[in-house]
Amino acid sequence: MPDDRPTDDTLEREDQEIAAEIAGDAESLLDALPHYYRGEVAQTTTAQDRIDQTTNWAITVLAALLSVVFSSPDMPAYLLLVGMVILAIFLSFEVRRYRFYDLYRSRVRFVQENVFANALNPRGVEHANWREELGEDLRYPTFKVTLLEALSRRVRRIYALLFAVLGVSWVAKVTLFTPESRWTEAAELPGIPGPVVAGLLALFFLGLVVLARWPGAREAKGEIHGEEPGEWKETDENEPKP
Repeated sequence: MPDDRPTDDTLEREDQEIAAEIAGDAESLLDALPHYYRGEVAQTTTAQDRIDQTTNWAITVLAALLSVVFSSPDMPAYLLLVGMVILAIFLSFEVRRYRFYDLYRSRVRFVQENVFANALNPRGVEHANWREELGEDLRYPTFKVTLLEALSRRVRRIYALLFAVLGVSWVAKVTLFTPESRWTEAAELPGIPGPVVAGLLALFFLGLVVLARWPGAREAKGEIHGEEPGEWKETDENEPKP
């Protein structure tokens, strides 16, 4: 009596054809797309929350460090330099998380501009082969923004200000809040004179400024297209007013 049970090869062929049948049926594809879209939005939201958590921890540690350093004149100024190292560590975490966030956000925007935008205003898609491009990215995910550009974005938007707060606090600590000694003595580290420490800090902040302003032409896809606030909706002057 022949065995009618499906073999592994049969199951594999059936599994392969399930998605292919959806791809060839517009109705089935439109039924599946919203589920995929919600999943990508959820991943984007989760990635954004992780970025916010890193920023919150960085601000919390910065506030605690400032409270400790300025609580007593005996507190050394080099603790603020330690704070800069800690901020740099948080920045490295946030850069990686930002690249994942940008990956998911790019997919969400890709679906919006090629599916939902055309459904609302059918004047053609932005990418003729959007299905192939999206499918390829799902098979082989790639970051959409380089490591250096992600670093530049996070420094420019968040961490430049946090480092600036530490820098101003360090200057205040070695000058205004250490009156019993010269600033060169208050700023020195073991084996490193105070002026050298100040020079290294100046170079560090100069590098931050250059990094924040680089590059001129960014690779990440922008989402804002220059419309003036308040001018989003068009009005029809011929339309009768209520």
